[in-house]
Amino acid sequence: MAARGHVQDPNDRRLRPIYDYLDNGNNKMAIQQADKLLKKHKDLHCAKVLKAIGLQRTGKQDEAYALAQEVAALEPTDDNSLQALTILYREMHRPELVTKLYEAAVKKVPNSEEYHSHLFMAYARVGEYKKMQQAGMALYKIVPKNPYYFWSVMSLIMQSISAQDENLSKTMFLPLAERMVEKMVKEDKIEAEAEVELYYMILERLEKYKEALDVVRGKLGEKLTSELQSRENKCMAMYKKLCRWPECNALSRRLLLKNSDDWQFYITYFDSVFQLIDESWTPPPEEEHSLEGEVHYSIEQAVKFIEERITEESKSSRPLRGPYLAKLELIRRLRYRGCNDEYKLGDPEELMFQYFKKFGDKPCCFTDLKVFVDLLPSSQYTKFISQLLEVIPLSATAENEIALPADIKALQQHLCVVQLSRLLGIYHAMDKKQKLTVVRELMLRYRHGLEFGKSCLKTELQFSDYYCLLAVHLLLDLWLEGEDTAVWQCLTLLEEGLSHSPSNAQFKLLLIRIYCRLGAFEPVAELYSSLDAKHIQHDTIGYLLTRYAESLGHYAAASQSCNFALRFFHSNQKDTSEYIIQAYKYGAFEKIPEFIAFRNRLNSSLHFAQVRTERMLLDLLLEANISTSLEESIKSMSLSPEEDDIPWKDLRDNRDLTVLFNWDPKDRDISEEHRKLSLEEETMWLRIRSLTLRLVSGLPTLSHTIQPKNSEKTAENGVSSKIDTIRSLLQQLEAAVDSGKKFLEQKIQYPVLGPPPTRMAGFFSNGSCQCQTSLFYLVSDIYELDTNGLEDSAEIQERIGNSFKSLVERLTDLFNKCKGDLIEVRDGTLKTHPNLLENLVFFVETISIALWVSSYCDSVLRPFKSNLQKKKKKKKESSVAMPPVFTHFLDYVTELQTLTSNVIDHIKGLEIILTALKLEELSLKDTLLLQEEKKFTKTVQGKVQSSYHHSVQEIGELLKKRLDTIKKLKI
Repeated sequence: MAARGHVQDPNDRRLRPIYDYLDNGNNKMAIQQADKLLKKHKDLHCAKVLKAIGLQRTGKQDEAYALAQEVAALEPTDDNSLQALTILYREMHRPELVTKLYEAAVKKVPNSEEYHSHLFMAYARVGEYKKMQQAGMALYKIVPKNPYYFWSVMSLIMQSISAQDENLSKTMFLPLAERMVEKMVKEDKIEAEAEVELYYMILERLEKYKEALDVVRGKLGEKLTSELQSRENKCMAMYKKLCRWPECNALSRRLLLKNSDDWQFYITYFDSVFQLIDESWTPPPEEEHSLEGEVHYSIEQAVKFIEERITEESKSSRPLRGPYLAKLELIRRLRYRGCNDEYKLGDPEELMFQYFKKFGDKPCCFTDLKVFVDLLPSSQYTKFISQLLEVIPLSATAENEIALPADIKALQQHLCVVQLSRLLGIYHAMDKKQKLTVVRELMLRYRHGLEFGKSCLKTELQFSDYYCLLAVHLLLDLWLEGEDTAVWQCLTLLEEGLSHSPSNAQFKLLLIRIYCRLGAFEPVAELYSSLDAKHIQHDTIGYLLTRYAESLGHYAAASQSCNFALRFFHSNQKDTSEYIIQAYKYGAFEKIPEFIAFRNRLNSSLHFAQVRTERMLLDLLLEANISTSLEESIKSMSLSPEEDDIPWKDLRDNRDLTVLFNWDPKDRDISEEHRKLSLEEETMWLRIRSLTLRLVSGLPTLSHTIQPKNSEKTAENGVSSKIDTIRSLLQQLEAAVDSGKKFLEQKIQYPVLGPPPTRMAGFFSNGSCQCQTSLFYLVSDIYELDTNGLEDSAEIQERIGNSFKSLVERLTDLFNKCKGDLIEVRDGTLKTHPNLLENLVFFVETISIALWVSSYCDSVLRPFKSNLQKKKKKKKESSVAMPPVFTHFLDYVTELQTLTSNVIDHIKGLEIILTALKLEELSLKDTLLLQEEKKFTKTVQGKVQSSYHHSVQEIGELLKKRLDTIKKLKI
């Protein structure tokens, strides 16, 4: 705001101190200064707006809005007021008000280029494409500059993209945009590359590929210079659309002659060769082969071409990987077509061996070869690995010692072989003893490799980090095979690795996954924040944090992690509008649809919907009927049982499930099937959680309104429709639970580093699900009692009484499933029981729902009781019989109180046990552990113990608050 123009306006001088105060965050002084100025100059509109900004920033939104509207009603046209109002409305998240502001300004000053362009940008922020088109044309009429004309054209394209009817898009908006550009082309007014790009985009969307190709190949195409090979790439795309394979082939061949390391053109070259073979294409006798020159249309030509590229490469000053990998790719394609033996390109094993000799010291060697290992017969795996090991210069100092690399190049080569061994399943075939030997060897190599990285900065990774990761992967295999000590060794090695390489994200991600599997969330929060996740990563890897925070009883951390994610999703809305405006300003038109697709993808993100739902449930759990009433909490969240704002049909799974490095063979890796199943499971769980939230939000809407028995008015006041909503949601919840149970019957096992399973299995098996569902059925019965009155309702009262009894039994069962030691020492090994912790968390949630339902019962029964007491006084009878429902309710509340007290005592017991647990006494008998490793093991076990202690404390604190609310439930 400080950068103002240098116009010597006395008002600017008067406003300067207020701007400074606002810029420095001193909002109170800004308000005071504005008030002083307004006493002297009542008509200084800008001072009022600046005061409003100060009010907005000090949390007085209503006052700020009233003041702003006062100024806006006067339709100001001075730049200061308009700019200040724009800033204020943006901070209020009300961009639609900016459009009204500039609409009025443009009416008053119709020839202002500045106001017209501000109006256009204001429309862009709210996505009013039709009005943008009109504003663009109005601007062009005032100031005939090309960019303004093309803003209007782009707005037509945006109307076509956002149109629900595709037919309308292709018959109206796009043809109109095409005619507008053609007019400029005929008048020879096309000036910039962006304008050609826009013309190409229109033709492509209209599927006029021939015309688009002519534009790119013609005079206009000469303007396409900002991107490398932009023109060629566009031609190639059009040739593919038109299935003009001869041109595709000739163009890719020509580009590969220029740069034989460009992989995308090898792929196009092979695709086109095989297409031409399948079509039995032959070149025309007299003419050119194609528009782009000579065409290769047989396997012999392709083989010869690749061999020539390799020969050329050998003369190159810099070694190029492309030609060698192209040869392997060609072998793979020929083998897939079943015609490899006729054309001797060489033995894949030998070619890969030669490739390793040439590029083995590059970190990319493994990822290059990984794609082609399926060309090797499985019987040759061990021989192939031995062959690679023979060419690595390793030296042993003594006879029985491991041969170690002497420099970084040899280390990289050896690392590549180790990674390939894991990928080919050689390590998986070993027994426990062999695996432990390999782990020890890998760690020895890791520690030796640290010598080469002594000069590395803290932000750089150590050259030998992968040895440590591979050792951990082997130990994870052992853990899954039932070796309990292995998991502690995993954590020990990772913590050691992290101490030498504090910026290694893979160490941190793996630590996060393992700590969470063990039920310890405390160290995870710190690890995740040190990852310094930026922007989109809150959506792609945020699930690692939000899945476990609440379920492991770390409520404060869960709240914080949800906030991180939600802040990103909410700012995405605002930020994307700014990106779109910048794209218009700088003519990057092709980026605008991408930005909008990006925004839509984030809005329909599965993670966004999950975090939103869990955050609201968590807030209710921590606050409703503790610091604020349930009704107030729900009101502040703008929750309504009727509304479902989750885009179920368009949900997008943006999680990055391959963020953890993995060297497993295909059959053990994350498959497409795992992804599909995980999305299905996550969606089912989200549906259950969302319905639970909506059912809870429906409780205050049923609040007691005194109506005479069988009154007709109940339907009018909307309460009966509310109970219908609750009943309908309850049916949907039953259906969601059923489909969840069917899904779990498949007993799906995801890979250990694959997607984490949801909490659904625990929710069903520990009885929380049945408890919560019966609580919502109880609401329906209580409502029935409320409408029918106490007389003639013996049957309902009995039903309610039985519900109370069975609920207490179910809650007691749930508590029994929480009993047991969270951490125990067995045979000198530490064993954690995270499922008990998850059950405790579900217990707290279920008891909270029970209390919210009890509050509703209380609100219904209280008026009945006071009416009975009034009758009693009138009749002066001492023995007016109390209906049984009161006794049932009082018994139920007393039992709830006793049960909650018991759970609190149990938690106190757990705290004592956890505090008394002396981990130092654990004899780590395993001879594998060196002295320095023991230090890290101690740290790791201490972190797990501290985390469990923290979880138990937070759960205990919350239950105590809930116990206080139970005590108030005495009708």
